[in-house]
Amino acid sequence: MPEQSAALTKLGETRPLTVPVLSGRAPAERARLERRTRLLAWVGIGWHVVEFAIALAAGLAASSIALIGFGADSLIEALAGGVVLWLFTGKRRGSRSAERRAQQLIAASFFLLAGYVGVEALRTLVNADHPDASWIGIGLAAFTAPTMPLLAYAKRRLGNQLHSAATVKEAAQTQLCAYLSIALLLGLGANALAGWWWADPLTALVIAAVALKEGRESWRGEGCCDAC
Repeated sequence: MPEQSAALTKLGETRPLTVPVLSGRAPAERARLERRTRLLAWVGIGWHVVEFAIALAAGLAASSIALIGFGADSLIEALAGGVVLWLFTGKRRGSRSAERRAQQLIAASFFLLAGYVGVEALRTLVNADHPDASWIGIGLAAFTAPTMPLLAYAKRRLGNQLHSAATVKEAAQTQLCAYLSIALLLGLGANALAGWWWADPLTALVIAAVALKEGRESWRGEGCCDAC
């Protein structure tokens, strides 16, 4: 019996010792994932700023609301990346209230995009303004369409691992950029090759509608990662 009690005592002593080891690994793993999330956010911000500058300049030169809207979306995506950086900095890391505020900030960026592009697209249609062809815009859309899904996949995977709905929604915004690139490519191509000027503002309306949908989902807290 004493031997048995000693064995139980040893067992009882060893069990608590394993808990700090396991709990110590979790913060280290989360810190690694957060560093990768911040790195991808910086990569996305850098590209979207360049994308914004090219799209805005080309859009103004061609009087293309679709290109201007695409550029505005790029700027808002850079803002969303900044929100993710804000979320995973300092005391906000792991905070549910900060997570919710981040979702609402991303939603607000979608609403701003939808409002501006929607109004300008309708104005272009009503006034029958004929935008010029923009081969620079076509080239930008052709490059963005296949590359953005890769960045969105990496962001979404990290968001799921971190149980961060805001990060997943920011990844959805990056994926949205790919869809909008395809729509932009079709709209600008139709205008350049077939002279269908109305394809440009119609593409802009598609951008506005999708942005409005994403904004509503983010504001409601929908589209969270599976494990959230």
